[in-house]
Amino acid sequence: MGNFFHRILKLKKIFIMTNRKNSIVGLKVIEPKRFYDERGYFSELHNDRSLIQQGIDIAFVQDNHSVSFSKNTVRGIHFQAPPNAQDKIVRCGNGSIFDVAVDIRTGSKTYGCWFGIELSAENGKQLFIPKGFAHGFMTLSDHSEIVYKCSDFYSPENEGAILWNDSTLGIEWGNLGEPILNEKDLGATEFRNFKSPFFYGVNS
Repeated sequence: MGNFFHRILKLKKIFIMTNRKNSIVGLKVIEPKRFYDERGYFSELHNDRSLIQQGIDIAFVQDNHSVSFSKNTVRGIHFQAPPNAQDKIVRCGNGSIFDVAVDIRTGSKTYGCWFGIELSAENGKQLFIPKGFAHGFMTLSDHSEIVYKCSDFYSPENEGAILWNDSTLGIEWGNLGEPILNEKDLGATEFRNFKSPFFYGVNS
């Protein structure tokens, strides 16, 4: 499915295909090296020194593990507001997902734009999502497992959600069958009614 950058400008949809890099400031695709031999491969999934070299100098305090039993499961689009906003590094440990980040930083040139990438156990890619973005994903296979790091602890009183199929955002989820969502995500806020708690260059 590859990488996508999507923006709505004067009711026109503009698509920019990207490879590794993307056009939304702050997001980073991480590709840990794999060292192969006849037995398989070895890879460092997390290395502070390597992250710092990529401009990610952040202390992560919590690892989350999400398991989705069925293909076409959609989770999101979620965020955690200040003072407990979270930076994240997302990867897929089993199966595959289409991972999406939406820029919700008021004042950002790419406010309301989204970036999507396929993360899988096979390709080993990871996505760094800084504060000021909402995050969601769709599973592309059964029994998909997502592991992600967070820079702050879960704070239920500060969590929020934007509707996954919002017409203003226009996220291209691909060949989605019958989506599987919980009631909470089905009742999430439409983007036109959303007031962001994030301000570009201030708290994100």
